Amino acid sequence: MTNDLIADVRDFDHSSLHLADIVEGLQRLRPVDAAEQLALMSDLRAVDVLNRPEFEAAPQVLALLPTPHVVRLVAHMSQDRAADVIAAMGGKAEPILDTLPPAVRHSLTTLLAWPQDTAGGMMTTEYVAVPVTATVAEALDHIRTVERTRETVYSVFLIDEKGKLGATVSLRRLISAGPDTLALALARNGGPVTVSPTTDREVVADLIRRHDLLALPVVDEFHRLLGIVTVDDVLDALIAEHTEDAQKFGGVEALDRPYLETGFIAMIRKRAGWLAVLFLSEMLTASAMQHFEAELAKAVVLTLFIPLIMSSGGNSGSQATSLIIRALALGQLRLRDWWRVALRELPAGVVLGTILGTIGLARIALWQLLGFYDYGPHWELIGATVAVGLVGIVTFGSIAGAMLPFTMKRLGFDPASSSAPFVATLVDVTGLVIYFSIALVILSGTVL
Repeated sequence: MTNDLIADVRDFDHSSLHLADIVEGLQRLRPVDAAEQLALMSDLRAVDVLNRPEFEAAPQVLALLPTPHVVRLVAHMSQDRAADVIAAMGGKAEPILDTLPPAVRHSLTTLLAWPQDTAGGMMTTEYVAVPVTATVAEALDHIRTVERTRETVYSVFLIDEKGKLGATVSLRRLISAGPDTLALALARNGGPVTVSPTTDREVVADLIRRHDLLALPVVDEFHRLLGIVTVDDVLDALIAEHTEDAQKFGGVEALDRPYLETGFIAMIRKRAGWLAVLFLSEMLTASAMQHFEAELAKAVVLTLFIPLIMSSGGNSGSQATSLIIRALALGQLRLRDWWRVALRELPAGVVLGTILGTIGLARIALWQLLGFYDYGPHWELIGATVAVGLVGIVTFGSIAGAMLPFTMKRLGFDPASSSAPFVATLVDVTGLVIYFSIALVILSGTVL
């Protein structure tokens, strides 16, 4: 956003700006300034702003406004978005919840009861439902009556007298059908696709993608309709989850707030734990080198290739980890597929290691023959040690990197926690052992 646009937001000319521009401008202001701007808007405009998930400062901004004003705005927000904002406000939200109209308070309390990464935590209770016996004309009349109080009208849900979901009909099919046609006759074959409130959001996303849905019904154990998860809510949730996974994959605890809004102490706390664990793990590398101290003293030339060996193993492990974590997230792999992955990564690691080993051997030979560096009278054996070492370490790195996500998931942890730094640390230690063990075999009686 340009400085001119931010100036427009400060000049209170909200009616002439696009909603997305207003949200971006408020997001870049201090919460106290954004609260002042929000207070100057009409309630309708302010609600539109607050309903945008990009307005991440909404909880902080609302906390600065008078409670009656906040209650008025929250009561007219889409309920799933209002629940997210209320949850982020923590203890400051209690006076607001206590003052909300009973119906709104009940809906928000119901939504807040479910974890945010489940269908219940993502759903909205603002859906259009008509009796299962309704005609197309009756369904359309009902839509015209309640449209402004519903977040979305992608589909109409047909329920019986006990509240059980009978069918789902798209708005497009209703519009194109005759007025006297039973809405039930327009429902998709096979019954509606539904989920329970505890269904994980990744499963919800997969169902919406697989069945090409705009809204997915959430039902209880008696098949009564509780709410719907819309495709835009799934996209927002997946972006948040992928951001969290990316941060974990980098060896950082997931940030609760945007980078620039995360306090210094909070940032240190999020990063220090993993760094300390990785540092302590890397100490094993020093222990491994101490174990081979005598060999290093006899063949100092071997130390020249330690960074090459360690980085190659870590890189191959990180590649495998990235591929497996993504495949697990997309449902392309299950825990029982670990042996199939191992059988694929074993030959892949050998081939990749052979490619790198060949390059490493060629580099040593080239430098020796061109006089760039003298590796000694047994330089061919040094080259062979590096080449074979790379084959072994890259193979181990590929298998270890592929198996770690399965292990983490089996233990109940997020597979993203088997991050690239963690894989690299593991392969660093084992890589040195593999490298020097191979050196002992190849160089024994000559260099060693």
